[in-house]
Amino acid sequence: MTVSRTIMIVGNGPVQEGAASVIDAADLVIRVNDCRSCGAGGEKTDIVAVCNTGRPALTMLGGGRWKSNAAVRQAREIWCVRASEKFRELRPQIEERHPDLHDLCDDYTDGFRAFAKATGRSFHVVPASTHESVDAELKHYDPGEYVVPSSGLIVIAEVLAHWMRPSDRVVLGGFGHAGWEWHPFAAERRYVDALVSKGRLMRLDQNYLSAFAQGA
Repeated sequence: MTVSRTIMIVGNGPVQEGAASVIDAADLVIRVNDCRSCGAGGEKTDIVAVCNTGRPALTMLGGGRWKSNAAVRQAREIWCVRASEKFRELRPQIEERHPDLHDLCDDYTDGFRAFAKATGRSFHVVPASTHESVDAELKHYDPGEYVVPSSGLIVIAEVLAHWMRPSDRVVLGGFGHAGWEWHPFAAERRYVDALVSKGRLMRLDQNYLSAFAQGA
């Protein structure tokens, strides 16, 4: 008999009040980058998925604050959401169209790999095919000009494509679909809403919290 799991993907946006215990009760909790969701969004962290290129990666690997983060310390696995070969391919067009983002494609995958190895954690790089499938899906939701999808959306796509079992439920918390101007957040929201309407995802909203409290 296959056991159903709850996979929580927790972004860095606002988390519904009262969600902490629900998140911590999940079978698998994935957080993103600097794990700002911890606290109101619970504490349990199994996987930390990082943007492994450009300034965010350099900030996380430098100075030691990210490495000593409580969520990162307890995570058993590190994911890198940006495939090196994909960002080598993107570099010329990004540097031409957005010269201010000249360092966006600088690749720090090896630094995260070394950290995972030194601390005894599993390590995974999301394949370029996941990024490409997200780009293809976003075309249906009027993304306009954008540079890259958000780390959170790449994580969602990777879980749905390669990590969940048919009986699992995947729940999103802390996804405000807002932030860096060159992520297509409006289109990402519409895409995620479509996945929710198809039953492929759930949002950690008041309805979900009420159902959880009732043992649904």
